[in-house]
Amino acid sequence: MGATRLKIIDLEHGDQPIAAEDGDTVVVFNGEIYNYLEVRAELDQLGHRFNTHCDTETVLHAFLEWDTQCFRRFRGMFAVALWTNSTRRLVLARDRTGIKPLYIAHRGEEIFFGSELKAILAHPEIERRLSLAGLDCYLSLNYVPAPWTLVDGIEKLLPGYWLEWRDGNECREAYWRLPDETPKQRSLASAREELDFLLQQSVREHLISDVPLGVWLSGGIDSSTILHYASKASSSRLKTFSISFRGRSFDETSYIQQVVAEYGTEHEQLDLNPELDLQGAIEQFAYYSDEPSADAGALPVWFLSKLCKTRTTVALSGEGADELFAGYLTYRANTMARYLRKLPPSVVELALAGLRLWPVSNEKISFEYMLKRLLEGSLMSAERAHVYWNGTFSGEEKRSLMALELPGSLDQILGELREMLSDRKDDLGAYLWFDQKYYLPDDILVKSDRMSMAHAVELRPPFLDHRIVEFAATLPASLKIRGSQQKFLLKDLMRNKLPQSILKRKKIGFDIPAHEWVRGPLRSLVVDTLRNGLSDHPEIFNADAVENYLRDHLEKRINVGYHLWGLMILFLWMKKWRIQAPASSAAHLLAPAGVSMSS
Repeated sequence: MGATRLKIIDLEHGDQPIAAEDGDTVVVFNGEIYNYLEVRAELDQLGHRFNTHCDTETVLHAFLEWDTQCFRRFRGMFAVALWTNSTRRLVLARDRTGIKPLYIAHRGEEIFFGSELKAILAHPEIERRLSLAGLDCYLSLNYVPAPWTLVDGIEKLLPGYWLEWRDGNECREAYWRLPDETPKQRSLASAREELDFLLQQSVREHLISDVPLGVWLSGGIDSSTILHYASKASSSRLKTFSISFRGRSFDETSYIQQVVAEYGTEHEQLDLNPELDLQGAIEQFAYYSDEPSADAGALPVWFLSKLCKTRTTVALSGEGADELFAGYLTYRANTMARYLRKLPPSVVELALAGLRLWPVSNEKISFEYMLKRLLEGSLMSAERAHVYWNGTFSGEEKRSLMALELPGSLDQILGELREMLSDRKDDLGAYLWFDQKYYLPDDILVKSDRMSMAHAVELRPPFLDHRIVEFAATLPASLKIRGSQQKFLLKDLMRNKLPQSILKRKKIGFDIPAHEWVRGPLRSLVVDTLRNGLSDHPEIFNADAVENYLRDHLEKRINVGYHLWGLMILFLWMKKWRIQAPASSAAHLLAPAGVSMSS
């Protein structure tokens, strides 16, 4: 086993795994344990002796003392492997919410693993064949949900799980599960007080660092909340970093400047525009992303990480708040679609036909695109529409795109959501649970982890402390969405703490003007990549269908920029890693052996 650490963060043990005193048990570790001093103090009292001051050695001793029960004691983000030589026993584990990745492959009785997919692909015995199960999900969701990957035979260990391997025999068990319980009726005041306490605790722990620390700002409530609590807990002036978009109709800069002035931070901002080397950055995604992510927000996160690296190597971010407290417009779209489904489908289809005749201008791109998606989603089942809001290809579009038949892997995970929607009155709770299980770890956290680590920046999301996740699950829907106000409780908590303009601003996030850029500065990259990919893989994709999408977007100005973006990222990745066509489609109909999709 081997490990490579960010040496600017941990200088004590270089690249070598840490071994127990007798040399029998060895640990390799990726991540941070924020409460390791607390765990270490308990181990000290139990007679353990330490040679370093790092959290990795604390993980080792905790395992020696409590075995797999140790993982539930940790608060942090991690992927860990522990090998005991005398018993030939390997134990792998991943943090509760999937902040850090852990990949696994089996060949006969042997097991291969790594915190990066490329670590497994480096082995000559690993075949590089495209997984149709992963592709079925990727084309619709823009990401590949665990346990699948886009490489046949390689899977992701589910968040909150440990795996034990002994000479070819394997077992897995969850040490933590996403809470799925009936929300409790509670007063706004008591919920506000508890959330305030939990955020204080989490941010204070996430601030523990041996190097200068920063905060990523978007000008919205999530990152501004993290900055507020960080400024209260930190004795030094904080560094903040942000991205702006020249020419976008909505200007986030003024909001960011208000927050920076409020807390007196040392601020750095980069304008993301076509004059930067966008193509060079995108072409590097294939190496650093491990798996393709069709989330175009990866581009601003790449440049934000690059900017951050010039000043610090550890930063806090606001990831997770939208999934915990209902911040996405998709949750309101679910409600709107419920009413649209009461109309005759012909009425909705007539509205769609009229919308397709709507002349597209740069100012109307976002509204036109969202309205079209809303109407299209209202013709689908509730669970399929929910993923369609943030996704791309519909089922019909996928069938026309593929030269191979895709399995029903997407239907498997949508079946979980369908069951939850039928079993509980709280539809919002079901949607949030689904997004926390799949969208958050396999899209949002993949994007932020891979892009930040590509620049040796460690990004920490305080909202994803498991105590906050468990607390949010107990909240009734009325404390998350009230009328048109989303993230109601969080905004109420920050009402007298942040500038009022921050609480009222519309949600924008890191969305790039993808439709415009695919027609403009990225046009040649997209067109060349797609046509080369089709030439390399005629047995997988229908070239005519892809050409139709190019024609619709570039000539007819029908907005399918995100569709083309996802295909571009996929083809760049397949070329980089020499991914081959699947041996057959039939072998991909089931999830990896030993994995229960209902876990």
